[in-house]
Amino acid sequence: MTEILLDPSNLLLLAGVGFFAGFIDAIVGGGGLLTVPALLSIGLSPHLTLGTNKLAASFGSATAALTYFKKNLFDPNFWRHSFYNTLLGALVGTIFINLIQANWLDKFLPVLIFIVALYTLFNRLQDIDNHVLPKKNQSFNFKQRCQAFVLGFYDGAAGPGTGAFWVISSMRLYKINILLASGLAKSMNFTSNITALLIFIYFDQVDWVIGFTMGACIMLGAYIGAHSAIRFGSKFIRPIFICVVLIMSIKLGYSAWFA
Repeated sequence: MTEILLDPSNLLLLAGVGFFAGFIDAIVGGGGLLTVPALLSIGLSPHLTLGTNKLAASFGSATAALTYFKKNLFDPNFWRHSFYNTLLGALVGTIFINLIQANWLDKFLPVLIFIVALYTLFNRLQDIDNHVLPKKNQSFNFKQRCQAFVLGFYDGAAGPGTGAFWVISSMRLYKINILLASGLAKSMNFTSNITALLIFIYFDQVDWVIGFTMGACIMLGAYIGAHSAIRFGSKFIRPIFICVVLIMSIKLGYSAWFA
């Protein structure tokens, strides 16, 4: 297993996937829909895949979050309830997933990735031309807490597509434009990534060489992607991204269920 994981051709492949995933994740979210199948395809166990992906993804989410913050597209104080509940949800979700047997995850992850990819493909979210944050009230605080805990739990337990779910749900819940939603998404994604990573480290489910290799490439892709999103928007990358995800998830699903 070690020879396969550290093979230079595999690391080169993962580096390329990492760059592309970081680029599209900073724009529309969902980079994990590429990195998780790629890690599974080289022979990592499901738990090791999720832990290593969290290490790599933390680089990209940190880079993108910092970029949006510097562009005044994320206000940490305004979204503090989202932060606390994302952290709590990720903590619970990561502990939960580490208690599930690997053979169940082998069959569950490809199906989950495929469903998320289909949802992202057929979701028709109209852009909202509103650059103003919503007013704070009881309803707003309740939405923050529920959204953050659910998505934090999902990111800790699985992860693929979390960024996309953050963007889509934030635009609909708070009526903000895609840039403000992306700023929130990347910041909360970083919160849940770091929280989940610490738990996976505790359970010894992280491949450090692969994680740092992919992380560096994801960070570069995220930097370019975040600036591209701010300048051009996200429509140009979405069709290619979804096609690649569907192909990879179908291949993994076939291997897990029928091979």
